[in-house]
Amino acid sequence: VLQKTNDRGQLALRHLAKAREFAATSKEQCRLIGQHGLPLLQALSEKKGGRLNILTHCNAGWLACVDYGTALAPIYAAFDSGLDVHVYVDETRPRNQGARLTAFELAEHGIPHTLIADNTGGHLMQHGMVDLVLVGSDRTTRTGDVGNKIGTYLKALAARDNGIPFYVALPTSSIDFKLTDGLSQIPIEKRGEEEIHYLYGLNEKSGQVERIRISPANSPAANYAFDITPARLVTGLITEHGICKATEEEISKLENHRP
Repeated sequence: VLQKTNDRGQLALRHLAKAREFAATSKEQCRLIGQHGLPLLQALSEKKGGRLNILTHCNAGWLACVDYGTALAPIYAAFDSGLDVHVYVDETRPRNQGARLTAFELAEHGIPHTLIADNTGGHLMQHGMVDLVLVGSDRTTRTGDVGNKIGTYLKALAARDNGIPFYVALPTSSIDFKLTDGLSQIPIEKRGEEEIHYLYGLNEKSGQVERIRISPANSPAANYAFDITPARLVTGLITEHGICKATEEEISKLENHRP
């Protein structure tokens, strides 16, 4: 808790110190998520006997968190340990966090990856081209329902239908222990229509970022930012304290560890 002070300089320094403390804590949590997820990826790779193909959605890497991220932390740990991994990156419309952020992160780290349209995942799973789905979470209930970027639910359904493990990587701070039903208790943000109607991109000739409209001017749009994946579709949760099932019994054990 910050003590009261009228000295603006001291106040700024105190806030900076708390921010650095928070960043250090987040960094360690993400590192641990990576270390706890690593044996899972190693086991899947050993079972397959070849390159491990992982599908991820939105951005849950170091651009979203600190240094490692959540869903990307086990991937970084696996790649750095010498595991042969390849990542399918959902573009994640309409804001394209996968295309703009996750693909950038993986390229910077030298991790093999392929950018795909959002609706490609199901096809890849049907043809045995995905071994694991790994996503992050914005908010998770004590019963294991997962609130995450819109489109996550569809990936979970496709994974279940094709017998592919679906894991969620998150710090315990993302678990809301007061909530028991994600569908009725987690509010879903509805964003502006312009994100659906317009795209931003780089004009390679001019070097400038440009905005273009991709839809008819008289067509309305609905822009839901998140969806809820029910616990029954989640194989497990990877936290800084280890891997657990997406059940109230297992998740409640984490309550004593929350920040």
